[in-house]
Amino acid sequence: MNTNEISESSHKVPERIHIAPKLQISRIVTGLWQVADMEKEGTDLDVDIAAQAMLDYFQAGFTTFDMADHYGSSELITAHFLSKLQQNSADTNILRPEIFTKWCPKPKDMTASVVNAGVEERMERLNVDIIDLLQFHWWNYEHPEYLNALNELEKLRRNGLIANLGLTNFDTDHLRLILDNGVHVATNQVSLSLIDQRAAGRMTELCLARNVSILAYGTLCGGFLTDRWVGIPESEMLAITDWSKMKYGRFIQSFGGWEKFQVLLEALVEISHKYGVSVANVATRWVIEQPAVSAVIVGARLGERQHRKNNIDLFSFALDADDYECIDRAMVGSIKIPRDCGSEYRKPPFLTASGDLSHHLDSIENGYTKSKSTDYPNRSWVSSNTLWEKTGGFARAVRKGQHIFVSGTTATDLDGQKISESSVEGQAVFILDKIIAAVRALGGSERDITRTRIYITDEKYWEAITATHGRYFSDVLPANTLVVVDSLIGNYEVEIEAEAVVSNDI
Repeated sequence: MNTNEISESSHKVPERIHIAPKLQISRIVTGLWQVADMEKEGTDLDVDIAAQAMLDYFQAGFTTFDMADHYGSSELITAHFLSKLQQNSADTNILRPEIFTKWCPKPKDMTASVVNAGVEERMERLNVDIIDLLQFHWWNYEHPEYLNALNELEKLRRNGLIANLGLTNFDTDHLRLILDNGVHVATNQVSLSLIDQRAAGRMTELCLARNVSILAYGTLCGGFLTDRWVGIPESEMLAITDWSKMKYGRFIQSFGGWEKFQVLLEALVEISHKYGVSVANVATRWVIEQPAVSAVIVGARLGERQHRKNNIDLFSFALDADDYECIDRAMVGSIKIPRDCGSEYRKPPFLTASGDLSHHLDSIENGYTKSKSTDYPNRSWVSSNTLWEKTGGFARAVRKGQHIFVSGTTATDLDGQKISESSVEGQAVFILDKIIAAVRALGGSERDITRTRIYITDEKYWEAITATHGRYFSDVLPANTLVVVDSLIGNYEVEIEAEAVVSNDI
């Protein structure tokens, strides 16, 4: 993962690393998500003061900044910072900042005009001609338009409006599916810390195999993995109203609770004394030493406080085998954060500041529209509007009473194109998303699915398909049948059908 390209560090500025052929960045990225928290009472930050704070970071060697369309006025502040930097610099050879932003659209039809408008808005707010790294987030995998969006973004990357394309909070299965469909992904920004080690498993394996850099956020667990919280009672944590800390307080509870968290902090204190650094340095060093991690994102409260001097100490030492053994001992008895990267936004348990996101997710379109006929008052259905559904006279899924029946489903998008042709795992992921979307459109959820039937064309696929099915339904445990057949129409390798029983009225 480009580790041979890490520059020599004088320990006075952050190390740098190439994450793409023409993009070298600071290994400590300054994150601007706190702007949204600082503006949550409705008053925007003073643009000039905030931009000057960014300039101070830049002049100290922290040249890479990460923001998003929903991080308050962060993009506008950055535009002012870029203007201030240009005005203050007479040296045309000065190192220019690297600007990362995110586009997080609501799931809907992702036409070329919609995607272009989203990117153009980012460029206008930032007042730039090209975006160094445009990161894409998608709330709902069950709405398949994210692939259309990414294909359009890939065109913009090839045309030079976007220098590099990244993802935010995509899990391993969907990252693989996207890569297999020809989208060039440079980075995936995901949570990774000693508390949340989800990205250190399958995600790391895939990123190393496909040359995708992990940009790790949450490395200090919202500031809890610092000296400040050593020996502090849980009551102080529970009284916090800061959005970031509220979120990571939930992570700590899921990890094993406050008492177990204090055991980990004590181990980090021991290691920090060994090297004469802070607990935060040790916690962050563990993350940045993970093999697929190119950079860590450290949040900044612009104009309030900064920890640049302390953060640079991250590059003054490296953890040895004894340190890892000490950390491993402290982790004994802890609980792994469930599921894969980004699941805290999409499935229970919702480990976010606002808690349960079910209502929010239920309000998001999933690509299917429910139909109901007066001739069949106890029956409704959804269609994906493909040619064969109309010709063959069948629906993608039908609900009668409390029962939902989903037709045999293949990895075909709304335009009739085969998805993930080279990967049977990718096909299974796309199919299961379609099935869940159909069930949800008819008033159910994946938790209501009681039976699945899987048809594959070669026995060699069974293990990959079964593992994928397990990642979707390990909590639900529907009845399942797996059958090897001679062939499937359309030269597909896998087809899946499902049934669900729901408790609510139609």
